[in-house]
Amino acid sequence: MHPVPGQPAPDFNLFSSEKIRVSLYEQRGENVLLLFYPQAFSSVCTAELCNVRDNLTLYNQLDARVFAISVDSVYTLAKFKADQRLNFTLLSDFNKETSAAYGVLMESFSFDMRGVSMRAAFVIDRMGIVKYAEVLENVKEQPDFEAINKTLEGLP
Repeated sequence: MHPVPGQPAPDFNLFSSEKIRVSLYEQRGENVLLLFYPQAFSSVCTAELCNVRDNLTLYNQLDARVFAISVDSVYTLAKFKADQRLNFTLLSDFNKETSAAYGVLMESFSFDMRGVSMRAAFVIDRMGIVKYAEVLENVKEQPDFEAINKTLEGLP
């Protein structure tokens, strides 16, 4: 079961594509947009994260830190980030613990792959409380960025 609005967001402690450990707890005092996606370099994931890249100024204006999480290795994420010129933090959930804690671990994906993250979005406020949660069953769909932005606009 994934966290719903009003619940505390599960903490995580993951390595970024720059090999720096990042925790949600360290983000207290900041609003956070947390995006889970199935796999680096796949077409929908690339389109989604490039959309975020192209709109990062908006998220900065809304005072939100953006983190994108997949089960890819830090090395894969570093290459993906460089190739797509992504300007926000990519986090590796290689051990799948964070995806499981957020209830977004997929049993099966394309080509008989198991244990990748579902596409999901969570807005977490400065106190670590979930304010928006969207988990997509269809990996070809993207999160509702209009609803995400409206939620972020309403946060102090």
